[in-house]
Amino acid sequence: MRLTFRSPMPASADALFRWHEQPGAFERLVPPWTDTRLVSFEGIRDGQKAVLRIGVGPVSVKWTAVHEGYVPGVKFEDRMRSGPFRQWHHVHRMEPAAPGASVLSDEIDAEPPFGALGRAVGGEALRRELTQQFGYRHRTTAADLAAHARYSAEPLRIAITGATGLIGRALTAFLTTGGHTVLPIVRTPTAGADEIRWDPRAGTIEADKLDGLDAVLHLAGEPVFSLRWSDEKKARILGSRERGTDLLARTLARLSNKPRVFVSASATGLYGDRGADVLEENAAPSERGFLPLVVRAWEAATAPAADAGIRTAIMRTGVVLTPSGGALQLMLPAFQLGAGGRIGDANTWLPWIGLDDVLGGYLHALASPEADGPFNLVAPNPVTMATLARTLAGILRRPAFVNVPGGVLSALSGEAAREMLLASARVVPRRLLEGGYAFRYPDLESALRHALGRPRPSAAFPGV
Repeated sequence: MRLTFRSPMPASADALFRWHEQPGAFERLVPPWTDTRLVSFEGIRDGQKAVLRIGVGPVSVKWTAVHEGYVPGVKFEDRMRSGPFRQWHHVHRMEPAAPGASVLSDEIDAEPPFGALGRAVGGEALRRELTQQFGYRHRTTAADLAAHARYSAEPLRIAITGATGLIGRALTAFLTTGGHTVLPIVRTPTAGADEIRWDPRAGTIEADKLDGLDAVLHLAGEPVFSLRWSDEKKARILGSRERGTDLLARTLARLSNKPRVFVSASATGLYGDRGADVLEENAAPSERGFLPLVVRAWEAATAPAADAGIRTAIMRTGVVLTPSGGALQLMLPAFQLGAGGRIGDANTWLPWIGLDDVLGGYLHALASPEADGPFNLVAPNPVTMATLARTLAGILRRPAFVNVPGGVLSALSGEAAREMLLASARVVPRRLLEGGYAFRYPDLESALRHALGRPRPSAAFPGV
């Protein structure tokens, strides 16, 4: 089976090639609907290997590929040494086009296992899956290149907490493909040369390694999702955000060479249950509920950095929709089986956002000199629970009639369900839009189609 996928790219062939050489490029190209994990990656030069693990648990398969055919600015190749196919050879080719433009070509020569039987049984399915995957890869590459070009600046040295979380991993990969250096802030007893150790509980951090950095991103915090919030769980949720943010902000304020910008995560949970009211950044926080209490304390803890003259941006993030984790990952199995439906009241408003726009929003906050204070990091078109269920079911071509009443969820999960799943918040990103941020996926259907590899035929490949 031989397949070729071609798309125009908004960068020169040299820039396109350099993007693929960055350490985060491979992770940016892994489709989120696949169970694929990068075990190790040496690079794309001749003889360097990439090792992947595909699948989950005992049914997972190890895939080892070796790179060859490296010609800077022109092409590189990978050939499967061991893995799920009978044969796999992939040529990545970068072709010059107009000034500042190029064409990305992926040429695949693959054979499924079991010879003629494998081709007869799985050949067409493999063709469809590769078309979905490379459509996703090309859309992501083109959009990432455009984003980095828009916010072009000298390479930054950036420290980041929460680098191993869902957003932290994706943000690290995205920033490194833009040429930035990312230093994880970690809790491990020993930190490597490119890591910064901290212990928020003990109030310690390697401050000397923060001195002279350009930016610090703060994402770490106890996961909020839980079947029920015990008193201990609530204490961890609040304490991790308040202590960690305060430690970072006070440490940065005392540095001789302070970072130019401190960007801290936050959440739309600040607004509480507000029905159909449109909520911009100047909307008053809710005075009721646990999550508004947490977010008020979380944001207040950034004050020492702002008071010291560090530009401080606060990203009030909504529900991130990606099959890699979070709400969408939990919903997908039921919808794929035709047993999905809305949760709670049909008219509950959901402040959602696609993962790629979370990354874009953070880049905007990093690179825009005027970006400080709170930002609603949500898509510009919030939807109701009924619209979410209908749209997801339509994309998957499944019914959506198994609705879960809010009373059932409240009985099962109490306060956690009422605040995380049943609260209505019609949040809009006024400040991002006024600052010129262009959303990749401003509407729910386009965001879900991209994340699930189900684009409309005309949008499968950029410009093709």
